[in-house]
Amino acid sequence: MSESLWILGAAMTRFTRHANLDAVDLASEAVSGALADGEVGVRDIDVLACGSLFASAGSMGQQILKQVGQTGISVFNVANACATGATAVRTAALAIKAGEAEMALAVGVEKMGKAGLLTGRSRRKPAERVYEPAGRYGSVMPIDGILGTSTMPGVFAQSGMRYVHDNPDVGFEHFAKVAHKNHLHSTLNPLAQYRKAFSLEEIKNSPMVAYPNTLLMCCPTGDGAAAVVLVGGERLASLSASQRRRAVKVSASVQVTDPYTPGGAVMPDVNTLTANAADAAYEMAGVGPEDLDLVELHDCFATAELMHYDNLRLCEPGGGGEFIDSGAPGRDGSLPVNVSGGLISKGHPIGATGVANLFELTAHLRGEAGERQIGGAKVGLAHVIGLGSTCAVHILERSAA
Repeated sequence: MSESLWILGAAMTRFTRHANLDAVDLASEAVSGALADGEVGVRDIDVLACGSLFASAGSMGQQILKQVGQTGISVFNVANACATGATAVRTAALAIKAGEAEMALAVGVEKMGKAGLLTGRSRRKPAERVYEPAGRYGSVMPIDGILGTSTMPGVFAQSGMRYVHDNPDVGFEHFAKVAHKNHLHSTLNPLAQYRKAFSLEEIKNSPMVAYPNTLLMCCPTGDGAAAVVLVGGERLASLSASQRRRAVKVSASVQVTDPYTPGGAVMPDVNTLTANAADAAYEMAGVGPEDLDLVELHDCFATAELMHYDNLRLCEPGGGGEFIDSGAPGRDGSLPVNVSGGLISKGHPIGATGVANLFELTAHLRGEAGERQIGGAKVGLAHVIGLGSTCAVHILERSAA
């Protein structure tokens, strides 16, 4: 179980609304790109883990192999809300850690289009995608939320306002600054769904979705895919010098679910969930938040990012407002957060997001992120939440293999 773990290849499609490509096309593009990036072929892969929340019949992984090459390997199809892609990575990683694979492929993909609000459990019908109420929570009552909502904008509006209640120095302007930063970051990312900067006033005055999140503080739905090739340390040692040089170490891979908290019977406790995952990841990697050079976190809404500054220990407890005010999470700040543009601008094809975060970190740690490159980046953290709830945190390091 001590086998080290490395990202050998990584790729993603642009996140947008791909009218002429289906989910298999998008996933195959990402898989082919990751294989080429890692200088390997499909015959080198021992296990494929595919994450897609809306894939029909649960056979997306097999459909991808029919397009890129059928080699008879094990395929795992996974779905885990917004943490679906990260769960695919965890599945591939565990196969290597268990000694059942030397090299594994993880891909996340989603074809969402203009899907509307995701409110929990979903079901795809032949001619349409229907979003149903969140279903039962604890097998007793549906999630109504403190203010009577189970929609994602409502849940994260409530969570954000609870943070304001507990930290009165935080206000509407702070959440707007989060969105302002991420829209600005996206202008340098050619793979982002939206690449337009907005002023603070434009963000604050855009249509209100669920206070304090306006439209420009909410992530869009869309289509896209991302993939990574994972390899164990022993196999990596046998590869070429160029492959070893570009490999990025996975120092921590952690996934947790909701613990019991008093308020959790009403609404998922995304704060405790994230804090538990982060603490476990820091311990596993042997680093702390002070060692991080960049972070890609789950900013499905501006309120979420500001709370997660706190949950990921990026600031002092209750210091999210001061952290964004200081400019620290900006691209030129002391700890850049969501240099990709985050979900707010990069987009959020649900199954792809957790893998795309790792692609972004990998690009920076290799020094291959182009205009948005964070100079000298050595350690990065990726975070994703899937309400239900689960949280995954990965820590990557630039390290000589």
